[in-house]
Amino acid sequence: MLRFRFRFVKDHTDINFMGIHKIALFLSFAMMTLSIVMLFTRGLNLGIDFTGGLLMEIKTPATIHIGEIRESLSKLSTGTPTIQEFGDSSIMIKIPGKEADQATQKKLYEEVKNLLGNDVEYRRVEYVGPQVGQELILVGVKAFVYSMIGILGYLWFRFEWQFGVTGVIALAHDVCATILFFTLTQFEFDLSTVAAVLLVAGYSINDTVVVFDRIREMLRKYKKMPLLELFNLAVNQMLSRTIMTSMTTFLAMVALLIFGAEVIKGFTYAMLVGIVVGTYSSVFVAAPILLYLDLRRENILPKSEAELVKQ
Repeated sequence: MLRFRFRFVKDHTDINFMGIHKIALFLSFAMMTLSIVMLFTRGLNLGIDFTGGLLMEIKTPATIHIGEIRESLSKLSTGTPTIQEFGDSSIMIKIPGKEADQATQKKLYEEVKNLLGNDVEYRRVEYVGPQVGQELILVGVKAFVYSMIGILGYLWFRFEWQFGVTGVIALAHDVCATILFFTLTQFEFDLSTVAAVLLVAGYSINDTVVVFDRIREMLRKYKKMPLLELFNLAVNQMLSRTIMTSMTTFLAMVALLIFGAEVIKGFTYAMLVGIVVGTYSSVFVAAPILLYLDLRRENILPKSEAELVKQ
């Protein structure tokens, strides 16, 4: 029987990843620093979920194009609207704005109706207050912090504390890279993007745990092999699995980016960046940092074998 196997990575690869780990860690540290600086200087382009404002879903006749909608709403007296097309002739209009009473909201709604004319069907009209936006930001931050604590506790229980600390650092690296992307591009950062960041954290830690598990397995198998050489061997053995897993998810996100609706673009961009950076961090961040955290074989091995290693 004929068998065909396509491999991105050949068997028994021997790439010296650990040989450039100092350069990789320096670049990662520089990226994380730049991300924090950009977050506080340039900031994110927060969506209406966080800033507050008027949210409208409308359906337009086939003869009206989204360019005409943008041109008409450019004359609004307040706020710069975000206009996204999705579905069959459906358009989402987001007008950021400060806290407003019902009279002000109604006035803004009437202004939009006057600018767009009577041929437009209004399917949904909602107002999001800044108070709610601030609460959503707080909830998002809490969700991320709690997830980091949970991951740290799990890795500490499953492996050793060094693995837990390294895993959290790798996740922080991935989140910083995603935030840097959104601060540089100024794509809208909304609740769906927060969901993508949390999803990326789970995806990335899954890949990192697989690498950790192989490192632990090899620490038990090769009791005298230097850690640098052992980590290199472990990463090379997991390289094919890591690339294939990342590639399949990446292709799915590319399909969403090309064929998906405009309203999920932020989610898709965050996932694409997270997949690439998460794969990078599993190889060039998580494994190298373990070298500097005093990881000891005797803590991994059974007591009888640990005594032999000490001798």
